[in-house]
Amino acid sequence: MRRILRFVLFGVLFAVLFVVILALLGFVVQGLWNWLTPTLFGWKMISYWQAVALIILSKLLFGGFRFSGRRCGYRRHRMKERWEEMTPEQREKFREWFWARWGQVPRPDSKPGD
Repeated sequence: MRRILRFVLFGVLFAVLFVVILALLGFVVQGLWNWLTPTLFGWKMISYWQAVALIILSKLLFGGFRFSGRRCGYRRHRMKERWEEMTPEQREKFREWFWARWGQVPRPDSKPGD
């Protein structure tokens, strides 16, 4: 019973938090839009609900607002699988490519004074 109550409470809390964040984002988008676009581009001002619709549209078009780490976890798991399948020579070749590509990052085997 406690588990169900905790699950329901978490669900309600999540829903309330989602609504509050969406409301705040709506006000922020409306304020920024009404502050910048009429001055810069001569476009009309928008209402609060148009700002919320703009947020939802951007979510649909660009796929942002990922709050869970599921995708990143999948990618990390897939990279780990690939790493384990590599031979030591392939791993070294990948390391060389990685450090050549991202050379500004210090190598893990180098000392801080190097």
